[in-house]
Amino acid sequence: MAKVDSLADDLRKHVEETAEAIKALHVHGASSSAVQAHFSRVLKGRLGFREEVVLTPQDGLVTRARPDFVFEISPGRGVIAEVERGGTTTNNHDLKDLWKTHVATDAQHLFLIVPNNNWRADGSPREKPFPLVARRLGAFFGDERREIDVLSAHVFGY
Repeated sequence: MAKVDSLADDLRKHVEETAEAIKALHVHGASSSAVQAHFSRVLKGRLGFREEVVLTPQDGLVTRARPDFVFEISPGRGVIAEVERGGTTTNNHDLKDLWKTHVATDAQHLFLIVPNNNWRADGSPREKPFPLVARRLGAFFGDERREIDVLSAHVFGY
């Protein structure tokens, strides 16, 4: 957990330090790949994550899960990082990312990077994914009946 917390703290600092650059990228109609490229510079460049890696397939599951970023802590232990934009909650991408981490044999931690707001064409906020994602993912922790095979989920709002 110490390594995961250290990575999370570095990512949080990056989000804070580059808030203005992110704001310029995250506008109505913008490419989600531009937002992902911004986060790639810190995740891949500074923190050592690998990008678009196909996870180890599991017996009985038909999945070719390919998260945005993966960090190997040790063999069979790691962090998945996903960058979301428009479909974070409307298309349940947050829950799909949690599921991807749950079934991954290579990862037990999730970094989910989501917008604080999504915008309408007129510049007004359309929805606020960050608080909804934090609440939805939080529901999977703290009660044995709802526990999943994910040790931690860090949600970062931009």
